[in-house]
Amino acid sequence: MTDAGLERWRLILGEPSAEGLGGLSGAAAERDAALDWLYGRDEELARRDIRREGGPGRSQLSTVDWLDGITRLFPKETVERLQRDAVERYEINDIVTDPAVLERVEPNPALLRAVLRTKHLMNPEVLRLARRLVEAVVRDLIARLAEDVRHSFAGARARRSSRFKQARNFDARRTIRANLGRYNPEEQRIYVETPYFLSRTRRHLAPWQVILLVDQSGSMLPSVIHSAVTAACLWGLPGVKTHLVAFDTEVVDLTEDVSDPVELLMKTQLGGGTDIARAVRFAAQLVEQPRRTIIAVVSDFFEGGSTTDLVRTVRNLVEQGTIVLGLAALDEQADPAYDRECAQKLADVGASVGAMTPGELAAFVAERVGR
Repeated sequence: MTDAGLERWRLILGEPSAEGLGGLSGAAAERDAALDWLYGRDEELARRDIRREGGPGRSQLSTVDWLDGITRLFPKETVERLQRDAVERYEINDIVTDPAVLERVEPNPALLRAVLRTKHLMNPEVLRLARRLVEAVVRDLIARLAEDVRHSFAGARARRSSRFKQARNFDARRTIRANLGRYNPEEQRIYVETPYFLSRTRRHLAPWQVILLVDQSGSMLPSVIHSAVTAACLWGLPGVKTHLVAFDTEVVDLTEDVSDPVELLMKTQLGGGTDIARAVRFAAQLVEQPRRTIIAVVSDFFEGGSTTDLVRTVRNLVEQGTIVLGLAALDEQADPAYDRECAQKLADVGASVGAMTPGELAAFVAERVGR
């Protein structure tokens, strides 16, 4: 088969389409075998009598062979999608629990999530390898978010003169106004005798507290990851005192580990029930200056505790001047799934409810702190 379009359809449809589209050979046949190893186990397709059977069959491939093969046969974006489906859709856990496999995988967010879900299954050797994977992904996330944070908290230009003549600080308005007397109407030019420049200064940052309350339930895993990264990027900024608190039915203050998000994530215990009210009461005890505090509750708002207690506590915080954010998602997609009834009750008593990317949260904090 030489037609690229037909080959693509043949790879999508598998062996049942061979009669109409023809067979595969060489690298295309290897791709077909790799796809069948993964998607040939789809029970939903089997129930509908749709079988993707191709190549030598999945039984002839080990997980290590499969990973080596897809890395060689497919582009990086496709490899990441196949790995994500393997660990999240088909729960092929040996991708992140087998040392031989871990040494071959390319770190990406899907594998980070898989490690955090399965780390309790790992022996010390595997956990050491998995930690390297976590470090690589977290390092990349921090590098990307740190740029947004630096931009949000960048110093503003002061409206006073500077003797340091740098192009980025050129005060065009004052320079034009001061040299208007040297305007030549025939040439339509202003001849500048004295240029003016602005000095730069950092904003005056009054002290603020930012308290991140993070739901540890399994569905919130992407938000748990990005909350840890966000807290690390906010940690140590002038005028910002950051807290990170994780909760399910219990509440754990993780603030002492904020500067090491890898260690923090490796300590995270996913699953269990959810008692948001208890977590918000804990956060209320941390508040030092109510009107200088932001409490961000990162949760799907499926409350396992008392909704009445939760609403009452949030109302009290808002009435004392604390900013309460209810974030149904804090990740790069900001695509939430949450209990809208509970979220609406919190909005009715003054909380701001929605979803944010980490960069948007950093900008929100910077806007408040810079006032």
